[in-house]
Amino acid sequence: MNHDASLSAPARRARGGVLLGLAALGLAGALFVLRRPLMMSAPRCLAGRWHGCYDTFNGVVLMTLVTLPPAVLVAWALARRRRDAVGAATARRISLADVGMVHGTVPFLWLTMMPGAAPGTAPARVSLVPLRDLVTMGPLGIVGNLLVFAALGAFAPMRFAAVASLPRILALGAGCSALVETAQYVLRLDRVSSVDDVLVNAAGAVLAGLASRRWWRAPSRGSAHTPATCPAA
Repeated sequence: MNHDASLSAPARRARGGVLLGLAALGLAGALFVLRRPLMMSAPRCLAGRWHGCYDTFNGVVLMTLVTLPPAVLVAWALARRRRDAVGAATARRISLADVGMVHGTVPFLWLTMMPGAAPGTAPARVSLVPLRDLVTMGPLGIVGNLLVFAALGAFAPMRFAAVASLPRILALGAGCSALVETAQYVLRLDRVSSVDDVLVNAAGAVLAGLASRRWWRAPSRGSAHTPATCPAA
């Protein structure tokens, strides 16, 4: 029995309002905590300067927050366009998934591909011993690595029925992370390509997938599934 179908329309709206309110409170809390470092990058970002904005953590976070309202409008417009073809509920789900995968993943890819102090001149470094680098990441590093493909793990199974299982989400997160680590090595960005990054990135995708499991897209019998791919940065 579909639990969502058994709920009345007012109950669904109330639940949606509560979730939206919690999300707004969380965003407001994050803005309050990060207000000072974000404001330091704001003048350069507003002036369109690359150095000091797009090549810094604070600048990328600020631009991610600035582009959040346009992303919400894009999801709303996509849902309106699709609702006659697939129904209002499905249109909202897949439109949110489309925008969420991109908006929630591209900033983290941008951060992971930022070069270190000596790009192009420092030797490429690889760490293939599992769990060796994990102890040096620290809590902030572990949380950041968990979030890199969290949006992909949460929204991909909502959009693509072919990914709607934990092993496939794990494979998707690990595969995308391995591509990023390989790119860091090939481009010689003065970053360490670590197997622990792949493990933590994949774990973050799986945890996010578990959180969104009730909204996954159910596979239809006899239909061809569209394969999911890593969002392009």
